[in-house]
Amino acid sequence: MKAVPCGRLRPGQDLGAWASEALERSGLRPQDGDVLVVAHKVVSVAEGRLVRLEEVQPSAAAVRLAQETGKDPRLVELVLRESVEVVRARPGLLITRHRLGFVCANGGVDRSNAGLGCAVLLPADPDASARRLREALRARFGCQVGVVVADTHGRAHREGAVGVCVGLAGLQPLQDHRGRRDLYGYILTSSVEAVADELASAATLLMGQADENRPLVLVRGWRAWGEGSARALVRPPERDLFR
Repeated sequence: MKAVPCGRLRPGQDLGAWASEALERSGLRPQDGDVLVVAHKVVSVAEGRLVRLEEVQPSAAAVRLAQETGKDPRLVELVLRESVEVVRARPGLLITRHRLGFVCANGGVDRSNAGLGCAVLLPADPDASARRLREALRARFGCQVGVVVADTHGRAHREGAVGVCVGLAGLQPLQDHRGRRDLYGYILTSSVEAVADELASAATLLMGQADENRPLVLVRGWRAWGEGSARALVRPPERDLFR
């Protein structure tokens, strides 16, 4: 697993060319079965999902919710536009169900590393973003790789945030171990592993935070296989036992 230092990405810049050039500068050439994990923020910037807060007009609902949470009403307006449900709201906290299904803080809207007075939204279709990047890598390097678009989310019953997969291409997000036998012959009945989240989490450790600029991580040794969607990682509301 290797983090890739990158230069700044400009809005509208070709993400596939930018990522390919960063890999080449680092002396890395993807191989069949590798996985490239990319921070969602560079995907969003390339796709024009960067918003200037001064251009956002808060709705009455956003103003009310901003008063309840103590947040910037313009930021809350963006959160409401990106979300289908407000799950929890209290001073300093706003948890929503994003239109893509993820339950996360602030509807995936992020101000960190976005620039003064700006916020970054999640990609409109992260799976499609991953497919486009995968195709660009195939055209440049002549190999089939998996792509994972990663974000950091908190967890309902544990402290701290971890990297999670919000979009993917060229791999299955879940690995089903049910029906297999363990070391003692016991048949597994409920073991389904979220491998795309595990790849995202491991890569996020190398990407770093704050002023570090390593939004690409090339993973080798866990072979990508199959085709899937990050939507398979979202537990349907009717199966959510904790709400």
